[in-house]
Amino acid sequence: MGDRRPALVLCAHGTRDAVGRETVQGIWSAVARRLPDVTVLEAYVDVHGPELDEVVEGLPRADGSGLSGVVVPLLLAAGYHVHVDIARAVATRRDVLTSSALGPDDRLVDLVVHRLREAGAPAGTPLVLAPAGSSDPRAQADSTEVARRLEVTWGGPVTLGYAAGPAPTVADAVRTARLAGGGAVAVASYLLAPGFFQRRLEDSGADVVSAPLAPDARIVDVVVERYGTTIDAATGTL
Repeated sequence: MGDRRPALVLCAHGTRDAVGRETVQGIWSAVARRLPDVTVLEAYVDVHGPELDEVVEGLPRADGSGLSGVVVPLLLAAGYHVHVDIARAVATRRDVLTSSALGPDDRLVDLVVHRLREAGAPAGTPLVLAPAGSSDPRAQADSTEVARRLEVTWGGPVTLGYAAGPAPTVADAVRTARLAGGGAVAVASYLLAPGFFQRRLEDSGADVVSAPLAPDARIVDVVVERYGTTIDAATGTL
């Protein structure tokens, strides 16, 4: 690969929410500080640019079997955007690889619990874990796995409710959990940044709603690890 380390392309969904965009750019800046010898680029698959296709095409082409870049999805689950949008963007570039999504990961589960405690949710309160939502069954499986791990860590019942997409909605899941338990219900945000989906969680009727996950150093840790393990796997050092 030579002396130059592959670029890290941090690829997020995109949002019209100004605070959400600032939050995502803050993650990008934190990753860049963590990896001062790596070119860290931002890209998006929807809503606004810079568009991933253009960023990938702009990477210098590596010679031979070298690696020019690694796309790290700034996405909590691997659904359509990972398996279709990002895969399509790198399909013609053998020198650009894609890492796995950020989740499931125990560090993110710990972060969800941290946010719940910040919000004042009593331990063991029935939870609704609230991802953005995806029609892709692979993303739904990722979210189900996170809910399973969260239930073990939290010590109380955890169900899923989605901000958009598949059923149940987060509001329906809150109502069901309240009927089942007869008491308070908390919503655990499984979103990276503020915006439209977080506002849906806040309007769900839950007694407590935790904040989105970012900013937090654990997210940066996962991004840097995804980048490193992808390079290691490509160079046969695992």
